[in-house]
Amino acid sequence: MNSEPATRHFRTLFISDVHLGSKAAKTDFLLDFLRCHEADTIFLVGDIVDGWRLKRSWYWPQDCNDVVQKLLRKARKGTRIVYIPGNHDEFLRGFPGSHFGGIEVAERMIHETADGKKYLVLHGDEFDVVVRNARLLAYLGDWAYDMAIAINILLARVRRVIGLPYWSFSAWAKLQVKQAVNFIGEFQRVVAEEARRNEVDGVICGHIHHAVMEDIDGIHYINTGDWVESCTAIVEHYDGRFELISWGHRIGAPVELKALTADRPIAMPAETAKAGDVQAA
Repeated sequence: MNSEPATRHFRTLFISDVHLGSKAAKTDFLLDFLRCHEADTIFLVGDIVDGWRLKRSWYWPQDCNDVVQKLLRKARKGTRIVYIPGNHDEFLRGFPGSHFGGIEVAERMIHETADGKKYLVLHGDEFDVVVRNARLLAYLGDWAYDMAIAINILLARVRRVIGLPYWSFSAWAKLQVKQAVNFIGEFQRVVAEEARRNEVDGVICGHIHHAVMEDIDGIHYINTGDWVESCTAIVEHYDGRFELISWGHRIGAPVELKALTADRPIAMPAETAKAGDVQAA
């Protein structure tokens, strides 16, 4: 592992789609990220625990415990942590307003930034037609996704042995399929419309494992990505600016932290971003 960078402090941190309980979860990457980043508030934007896979077969190595303990430790030290369940951890949706070890559960939330803008925070699966109306098809798709992730794991091992940085086959393959690209675009449009109905400035979500920040007809759309393929997170600075941080290359190859600044949101697919690369908005 590379030498530890200095800890960065933020007003808010947004993480989603960790899928603890899945062999594909990049728990080592996430633990490394959490060691290097602190925030006043952390939003866990759904699918943190993968209940679907745990129902099929139990898989909970020590790294999963380490992630949970790391988050609980941050909560004990004063970090506010809000857990917004997704479809894979929907068992928590029956406990809105509850607190577990200092972590509060909410169905969705309006987050106000330091500069006074309002963002709707939700996982986003309620806008996925397959998940809502064809649960069996969703499970089959989840199985196919597992196969792609298995290829990811094998490739990652080979690339790490020969000194190459992490690269996601499943993320690359997804963007080669026209239907998948069309689905991503439609998902983003529908979620942006939900933000407009809630009369907010933007929306922060997860679910589709496609990290990006962009403007959609006046709505600032932000997707946190995931910790299965892209290893990305969104952070809010103390002046209200957002960054998209990709941590996928942090383990395996030394890469210096650099910032990309822009006058307006710029889409940056996570699979092309280097570790420590950030997108500012």
